[in-house]
Amino acid sequence: MVRASVIGCGNMGSALVRGLSESGTHAVTACDVDPAALETVEDCAETTTDPSVAAEADVVVVAIKPGLVVDVVDDLDLSPDQILVSFAAGVPTSVLEPHTDATLVRAMPNLAAETQNMAAAVTGETIPEEVTTLLGAVGEFVEVEESQMDIATAVNGSGPAFVFYLIGAMRDAGVDAGLEPDDAEVLAAQTFKGAAETVLRSERSIEELIDAVCSPKGTTIEGMEVLWDSTADEAVADAVGAAEQRSAELAADIDDD
Repeated sequence: MVRASVIGCGNMGSALVRGLSESGTHAVTACDVDPAALETVEDCAETTTDPSVAAEADVVVVAIKPGLVVDVVDDLDLSPDQILVSFAAGVPTSVLEPHTDATLVRAMPNLAAETQNMAAAVTGETIPEEVTTLLGAVGEFVEVEESQMDIATAVNGSGPAFVFYLIGAMRDAGVDAGLEPDDAEVLAAQTFKGAAETVLRSERSIEELIDAVCSPKGTTIEGMEVLWDSTADEAVADAVGAAEQRSAELAADIDDD
């Protein structure tokens, strides 16, 4: 079994620890300087407040704030036989390469790692099998160029919040029309889940799938006409664009330091 460690057990780090631990594919060491953060990931193989303990793993994942990642990586003193995976938003591999001898990979996952439904983008000079196995244990991933990581960060890293917002809007519409809040939330959330699975498994395009749901003179086409006539797609694009810009700003801040 591959030994993996996760340094930084905030929202993303702890989601990965729980997802990997539940998958049973890795022996996971969770590391955080705050003992309270480790209380949420006690089901993993080991917890520690000492980064040097976490640095003994085959694959070391660093899931900490961008402004701290260089100093933390510098202190880990990893060997060429190890793999370092950075989750730090906006921090290119070129910034971290001088600070480690390990094989370096940059990834942008999301919180659905906890339920093995994560979407992740990954980049690096080489993507070792250990990394693809780790990411595959908790969801789906795509390999992208380094230059595409800012937009990937916006689409799949920030994307869950945008989807939560849309689920909430559908829930609220149901409640306003008379559904019980819990019932409306289940219907809205499960509908998003089912639609997403359909997109991933179907060979049809999204446009073809929309057409398949829209019967002539039926209920769906009436609702779609409202969306087509609105600026909903522009609002989503603006949200993704704002997140992408912030990722690029983070990278600029790191370069200035």
